[in-house]
Amino acid sequence: MVPDGNPFPWTAQRNVLYTFLSFLNVNKYPPSLMYMSITIGPALVFLGIAENLKNKITSFFIVYGRVPFFYYVVHFFLIHILSFTAMLLSGLSAKDIWVTNFPFRPLFGYDLWVVYVVWIFVILFMYPLCKRYNLYKSTHRYWWLSYL
Repeated sequence: MVPDGNPFPWTAQRNVLYTFLSFLNVNKYPPSLMYMSITIGPALVFLGIAENLKNKITSFFIVYGRVPFFYYVVHFFLIHILSFTAMLLSGLSAKDIWVTNFPFRPLFGYDLWVVYVVWIFVILFMYPLCKRYNLYKSTHRYWWLSYL
């Protein structure tokens, strides 16, 4: 293992492009120093640049950033309710949830574009809830609100 934690160090290849791709070939598990550098580094640079931007896009994301735990808990239950509803609409019954089949085979599923549509729906559905909760949190001073 090399000092950066990547078990396969980069090497010179037949051209510059392949050498660059060899340099970017890092291990996610266990996370190497190179992996952490090429993922967290650009994200920190982006956050440093975007921190002073004030527009509708940043205002949209700031709402979620001010109530992250609220968003996490509510969207978790919302997604489970939606998946349970989708399962019932696909013709399966409530008892099918508890059926275990090894090796695991999904009982139903949707195309990826459907998953993206549901994902966008959940984010947009959660926006007014998060905005109201942020307003409540900023106008009420209870000790427990700082944890939510």
